[in-house]
Amino acid sequence: MFTKISIHRVGNKINQEGLFLSEGELVLDEDMREFLSDFFIKSFKSEEKFQFYHESNIENNELYTYVSEIFEDKDWFHEHSQKIAKYLYEITDNPRVLSGECCVVYFEDDSENGEKMDSLGIFKMEKKDTFLKVLAEDENFQVNKDFGFNLSKIDKGCMIYNIQKEEGFVVKAFDNNKNGDSEYWFDKFLHIRQRNDEYFSTESTLSLYKNYITNQLPQEFEVSKADQADFLNKTINFFKEKERFDFDEFTSEVLQDKNVIESFSNYKTEYEQEFQVDIAEEFPISEAAVKKQARNYKSVIKLDKNFHIYVHGDRRKIEQGEDEKGKFYKVYYQEEN
Repeated sequence: MFTKISIHRVGNKINQEGLFLSEGELVLDEDMREFLSDFFIKSFKSEEKFQFYHESNIENNELYTYVSEIFEDKDWFHEHSQKIAKYLYEITDNPRVLSGECCVVYFEDDSENGEKMDSLGIFKMEKKDTFLKVLAEDENFQVNKDFGFNLSKIDKGCMIYNIQKEEGFVVKAFDNNKNGDSEYWFDKFLHIRQRNDEYFSTESTLSLYKNYITNQLPQEFEVSKADQADFLNKTINFFKEKERFDFDEFTSEVLQDKNVIESFSNYKTEYEQEFQVDIAEEFPISEAAVKKQARNYKSVIKLDKNFHIYVHGDRRKIEQGEDEKGKFYKVYYQEEN
């Protein structure tokens, strides 16, 4: 549960909207703090983690500096929350960015992966909904219209955990409203990048491999859509069944053919050089990343606009051929549902 909260209104500077800074922290009773704590924490749906960075020196990341000062002395929490709101106001350079309430929240002894630590949350609520308030009055009812924030969705948020400061802290972040400016929250305000951890390695490897099977493999080898579907199924099953990823084990079990293994290795090297990333060849597999990527690993064979064949298992039960009537797939099965 949080122990400190300050709220400021941040307008759009380009649209000549103002900046309203509150004079002091918001004082709430324990029930409201518990309610809002749950509201803020449940807004983070992904296990993806980031870190602050700067092209020259991490100390030049303005938000990183303010956060560091709060962790060093939380007695100055409110003054630094004002600086954070001012900074958010100053970096607004797109007229489509919506104004909103900026909430800066301090959590003490928050739990992250079973470890207790302090953390700082920054949230921006932009979109207001219309609500009906039904009030009993004498022997009748009154219906009034009111405006407020929907408690099921915060527009933007981040949580900074007070660990690994030298590496830019551990940060979680989300942006549920990118219509105004897709770079506004992640790049301009937070200036964060994804951490090179097991989540990153798992997600990157699965994404890289899917691109290879979908795009590169058919350019170098004679493979059918059914073959590609089989490769994808074997891959996602490998990641679901194993606790650790080992590149040699993966390629020998899934790709098997030495020429295909060499092709994929070259593809991985070229990808790393082009995008200046290093994708590990051994790492603990992240279940959260596998679950996320599994949505993109649907093995579907699309036949004209007439049929879709979803391939979930045994490659031997589907055959491809061609006769005088045209191309066809033959599928073997035991039960029809």
